[in-house]
This record gives sequence, C-alpha cells and structure tokens, in this order.
Amino acid sequence: MQKLLPGILAMAAVVVASNILVQHLFGQWLTWGAFTYPFAFLVTDLTNRIYGAAAARKVILVGFVTGALCSFIGTQIMGEFGPLVTWRIAIGSGIAFLSAQLLDVAVFNRLRQGSWWRAPLISTLIGASVDTTLFFTIAFSGALSFLEAGNDVAWANEALPLLGHGPMAPLWVSLAVADWGVKLLLALVALVPFRLIVGKLVAKVA
Repeated sequence: MQKLLPGILAMAAVVVASNILVQHLFGQWLTWGAFTYPFAFLVTDLTNRIYGAAAARKVILVGFVTGALCSFIGTQIMGEFGPLVTWRIAIGSGIAFLSAQLLDVAVFNRLRQGSWWRAPLISTLIGASVDTTLFFTIAFSGALSFLEAGNDVAWANEALPLLGHGPMAPLWVSLAVADWGVKLLLALVALVPFRLIVGKLVAKVA
C-alpha cells in the first residue's frame, strides 16, 4: 500500500482542490475546478500504467470517498443562495466520478499494449465524456428534478444560445459543453507529464 501513497495523496489533492475551486467562476461558462479535476484521470492512468488496474481502482476508491466527504461538508455550509453543494450535485458528482474513472481503467487496459499515448489519451477522452454527461445531467437537468424536489434548477434550464452563440439550449448544456472542451484539451496536455513520469518510474519499479 505504501507504493500507492503518492497516487493516493495526488488523487485526494485533486479532488479536494476541485471541490474548492468549483465554487469560483472562470468566465461565463466555467469554474476554476474545471482546470484541476481532469488531472484525476492522469493520476488514475499513471497508477494503472505503473502498478496495474487493481492498484488504480484502489486510488479511485480513495478519490471517491474524499469527494463524498467534500460533498457532504458542502451540503452543510450555507452560501448566499443556499447550501454550497446540493444533494443533486453531490449525487451527480459521486456517480460521475466513479463511473468515469472505472471506465477509464477498463479502456486503458484494453489499449495498454499499443503505442504509449493511445491508452491514456483514449481512456481519458472516453472517461471525461462520460463524466461530463453524467454529472451535468444528474445535477441540473429539469427532467430529473424528482431527485431533489426542493432544489429549484430552473436557472440551469433557461433556454439560451449555446455558449452564447449557437442554437438555443438549456444553460446547463452550455456549461457541460464548456467543461467537456476543457477536459479534452487537458487530456492532450496531460500526455506530457504522463510520458515523463512513466519514463522515470517504470525503470525504478522494474
């Protein structure tokens, strides 16, 4: 378990930082958390490449528990418009994280024998897409208002031009598309530290 400590600490740090930074806006469509959370996939992929899928799942579990604790704390802190974290957001966050990260591990394993970049890139792109879809749909879609009847998400379902310029769509769809775009961009950026770290650590583990 000691060998997984760096990955565990890194995952916990990413999750905690993302839960804090998501409270602060970056422009009109994003929060600062959108720039930190995608690195959870990097932590998972590094652990998977170096120690294997079972180890990666342990790191994911730590991230899930950390995220659940952060979400629970957020539901108990009152902000200007109510709790910092609604139960729908907490549920969506947990389901999206666990589903996307475990899918990332599965896809990575299917591709791990190919070119070094294929497994981390494709698994992250697929996992990030699932993460965004699940989280924003569960947290904000008007069709799922029964999940938390007392939580008014009408603001998120206001019809507006997509990202301010496209066809009309609920506001939460624009938020999701912007978040997804950042995840895709950072999936490419993360290939650099992935390559450098794996190159240094694989030799030591071997």
